[in-house]
Amino acid sequence: MTDSKGSQLHARGPIVSSEHLSHSAQELSEFEFGLIISGHAFHRWMVRCMAAIGYSELNSLDILVLHSVNHRKRAKRQSDICLVLNIEDTHTVTYALKKLAKLNLVNGEKQGKETFFRTTSEGREACSRYAEIREACLVDSLSSMGIERLEMSKLAGMLRAMSGLYDQAARAAASL
Repeated sequence: MTDSKGSQLHARGPIVSSEHLSHSAQELSEFEFGLIISGHAFHRWMVRCMAAIGYSELNSLDILVLHSVNHRKRAKRQSDICLVLNIEDTHTVTYALKKLAKLNLVNGEKQGKETFFRTTSEGREACSRYAEIREACLVDSLSSMGIERLEMSKLAGMLRAMSGLYDQAARAAASL
């Protein structure tokens, strides 16, 4: 069932987490609820996938940092990792990098005043095993859902655009 604007209606209204925020932008509240539950499911997935390969002590941020450091097999500065992952609290990435180094998954090398991080052979192997489990448990299931790759790509672009909108709104709210 759809309303006059073509939005999906549910028997009791839209599916949102906070109805009191839905007065003039119901669709935004629906989007936010989808983002909330998707985000939690994604974080849970990462942690369980990494636990399956023997790293149950890693949380979702640690895993994101590990994959970011491993990306394109180039050394990364902490500030670059924070920028790519859109993380303001640099201390959380510092802690993740220390934890990953202690597990011998990454190592840091000083170059001037900066430290550049790379995955170790053990870190690359962990990322490779993660990718194998991802293929078996996630990618194969996605294919069976009938979601087109182009649709997925468009959705990813919309999510990146929405992140910009939320960043701008955060700056505006901070200036009030």
